Amino acid sequence: MLKTFDLVLIGVMTATAAVTYTIKHRAELKLEEVHRLEAEIKLEKDTIDLLKADWALQSQPNRLERLVKAYNEELKLQPTESTALVHAKELPMLKSEVPVPDVTEAKVSAKSATVASAKSATVASAKGAPDTKGAQATAKAQPIPVPAPRGEAEDADQIETGSVEE
Repeated sequence: MLKTFDLVLIGVMTATAAVTYTIKHRAELKLEEVHRLEAEIKLEKDTIDLLKADWALQSQPNRLERLVKAYNEELKLQPTESTALVHAKELPMLKSEVPVPDVTEAKVSAKSATVASAKSATVASAKGAPDTKGAQATAKAQPIPVPAPRGEAEDADQIETGSVEE
C-alpha cells in the first residue's frame, strides 16, 4: 500500500514536471519570437539596402540633367546664387529657444507699468485725451532674437549633416 510520504513525493514530481513543461513551453515561444524578430530585422536591412541603391540611381547627375532639360520649360529652374545660401547660425531661433523673461522682473515691470498707466490716465483725463500707447508698449516689450553675423564664428561654416552611407 502507498504511504502518505509516497503520495506526497508523487505530487511533488507531478508539480515539478508541470513547472518544467511550462518553462520549456515559454522558452520555445520566446525562441520563436526571437526568430521572427531576426527575420524582420533582416527584411528591414534588405529594404534599407534597396532604398540606398534606388537613391543612388535616382540622384545620378546624368539623370538629373536630362530631367532638368526635359522639364525646363515647365519648372523654369535657375541656378542657386551663392548669396542665397545661409549658415545655420544665421537662422532665427526657434520659439522653444527664446529666453523666458524672469517672473520677478515681469511682476515689477507690470506694477510699474500699471502705476505709470494710472498716472498717465489721470493726467490724460485731466487733459481730456486717453493715452494707451505707453501701457501697450510696456506690455508688448519682449526680447527679439537676432542671428549671429557671418564673420563672427569660425565654425559657422561647419554644418553637421546626416549621411545615408554607413
